[in-house]
Amino acid sequence: MKKRSFLRSTAVLAAASAFSLAQAQTLTPIKFQLDWRFEGPSALFLQPVAKGTFKAAGLDVAVDAGNGSGGAVQRVASGTYDMGFADLAAVMEFHANNPDAQNKPVAVMMVYNNTPASVMALKKSGITKPADLAGKKMGAPVFDAGRRAFPIFQKANGIGTVQWTAMDPPLRETMLVRGDVDAITGFTFTSLLNLEARGAKAADVVVLPYADFGVKLYGNVIIASPKLIKENPAAIKAFLSAFAKGAKEVMANPAAAIDHVKARDGIVNVPLETRRLQLAIDTVINSPDARAEGFGQAKPGRLALMASQVSDAFNTKTRVNADDVWNGSFLPPAAELNAVLPKK
Repeated sequence: MKKRSFLRSTAVLAAASAFSLAQAQTLTPIKFQLDWRFEGPSALFLQPVAKGTFKAAGLDVAVDAGNGSGGAVQRVASGTYDMGFADLAAVMEFHANNPDAQNKPVAVMMVYNNTPASVMALKKSGITKPADLAGKKMGAPVFDAGRRAFPIFQKANGIGTVQWTAMDPPLRETMLVRGDVDAITGFTFTSLLNLEARGAKAADVVVLPYADFGVKLYGNVIIASPKLIKENPAAIKAFLSAFAKGAKEVMANPAAAIDHVKARDGIVNVPLETRRLQLAIDTVINSPDARAEGFGQAKPGRLALMASQVSDAFNTKTRVNADDVWNGSFLPPAAELNAVLPKK
């Protein structure tokens, strides 16, 4: 009896393993590259992984931390990653500077309807409006999205000449607090909270968001490789639909979503990252422009203007063609997208 029972148990286990293997083999693997470290906003991607939303859509998604939008674009272009998350300006720049590249990543979904870039200064500097930046010493890493796009902000607001100081990202907010620079550029939900962590009070920080001062650049988008677009468009559609479902859940309960960020990086400050995520939602995801245009979508006129502005500000080798960098054909139906943003 014991032998028959053992054989029966072994057969059951073997069958279960075979079934699990068959299930795993039916999932389409997607390597996904984030633009930055595992911080609050990364919950938008980590939660649907952790909760099995991507898996239910037939995808085996692996999300890796990044070190900047430029790196994310490069890694998708190289074929190392299938999809990624990057600033649309970085995607445009890559296209215009690499016209002959065979594998230029394409934006397939808008996530940050407005650029999160802003200029930040301490009130004691006397800076209260864009014009006050003329003649001031400004600081940011050379690859910072706000610094790269500053000529657009500068032109839109008639700002005179400024002096730039470059530094590594961890030193940006420290140098502002120390008074080494008068103002910095950065993503609002990153630099503002970093300034607080370095002893500055939120009430003492002047924030000049690009989006509030005549610069309607789009922000971060989900990108896909042309290879994936050609060989498995269904996987992209499944990814975007699952992401939309996950994003809706994250925006409904940001505090709970941070648990999934903590699971990937045990040293993150949960209260801080919860605030960062909420700030990102309020300023660039569930913004007035996003509500007007629809979550995930992009408007041709605004895209064309941004393409022209990026061509000029980034001094690209060729002009950016907006039609080459955006493909909205994989987006879920409008009704599904409209349900993502919580009511205000």
